[in-house]
Amino acid sequence: MSAPLSGYRLIELAGIGPCPYAGMVLADMGAEVILVCRPGGINFPDIAHRGKRMITLDLQKSEGVAVLLDLVKTADGLFEGLRPGVTERLGVAPEDCHSVNPKLVYGRMTGWGQNGPWAAKAGHDINYIGLSGALYAMGKEGEVPPVPLNLIGDYGGGSLFLVAGMLAGLLQAEKTGRGEIVDAAMIDGASSLMTLFYTLSGLGRWTPRREKNLLDGAMPYYRCYKTSDDQFMAVGCIEPQFFAQMLSLLKIDPQEFGRQNETARHAEQQTKLEAIFASKTRDDWAEIFDGSDACVTPVLSYAEAAEHPQMAARGGLNSSGPFTHPRSAPVFGALEPHIPPDVPMPNQDMHALFSELGYSKEKIKSLTDEKITPRT
Repeated sequence: MSAPLSGYRLIELAGIGPCPYAGMVLADMGAEVILVCRPGGINFPDIAHRGKRMITLDLQKSEGVAVLLDLVKTADGLFEGLRPGVTERLGVAPEDCHSVNPKLVYGRMTGWGQNGPWAAKAGHDINYIGLSGALYAMGKEGEVPPVPLNLIGDYGGGSLFLVAGMLAGLLQAEKTGRGEIVDAAMIDGASSLMTLFYTLSGLGRWTPRREKNLLDGAMPYYRCYKTSDDQFMAVGCIEPQFFAQMLSLLKIDPQEFGRQNETARHAEQQTKLEAIFASKTRDDWAEIFDGSDACVTPVLSYAEAAEHPQMAARGGLNSSGPFTHPRSAPVFGALEPHIPPDVPMPNQDMHALFSELGYSKEKIKSLTDEKITPRT
């Protein structure tokens, strides 16, 4: 069975941050993703480029722009993660691309968005989630917010919203014959990810104060506990029946422990759970809770994750060369072994792509000699 995006050609203008990951997800779904690099821009292999075709063009030169627009004529979509105004200055803005391919879906990934007083301002994940309210909600009360991995702003609020926008744009283009411009701003995506908390706040069940809410570590039944070997167990038994299973496996008397949501006893309950979890190793506890619905699980490092039976059963992490590859997600149809695609080398697809565009050998040589793309 072919992958869902088989037959679609997408162009990615190389950049940093979440744009390469969005391209990886689209390539994993079967799209042909052509990564257009600037000269000297990529000099190391990157898992996020797996399965892509790679070419280098100097878009500062008119010849490089002409080649890109020829590629655009053959493509279903293009996406970029440059600052607002950059592609306009290069001559490959949405209007330039739509002039040669009106059906093209043009994706634009930025932190602050294409408009507004901060549109041209520099920033990174921590800045975007700081502005969205997500960062303020994390960490311990009275302490500096922790620096999270850049999963929330860059990848959750950025890459995956760009992917969703590109997919929606492709569907629209199939129906209407007109391409769409997708403005994927990380502040918008991160704010969208906060929807649950706006809902709970509106219902009077969430406060801006940290460690005072259901999911921010305030509850003794929804937090992590240290084990005797300085590892950790994650406890997430929100529902009463799961909470009861946890107490049973920990050999705790429910009457003595107190009710699950007896707020006045939460500090006491947390102290008791801290002492119990500190009495055994993480792996001891993992074995005790394995197979239960107590929602108590080991906290693994990324290096350990590949060895977990659930991850292994789904082929969740696979080695290829020096890299450990996460399997493509989501999975379509029957679960099959995931074979990581090759990570391309810079410029390896130059001649093949030029030939597919119908360029003569003389023109290919001319473009190479003019350094529109480096020699191989």
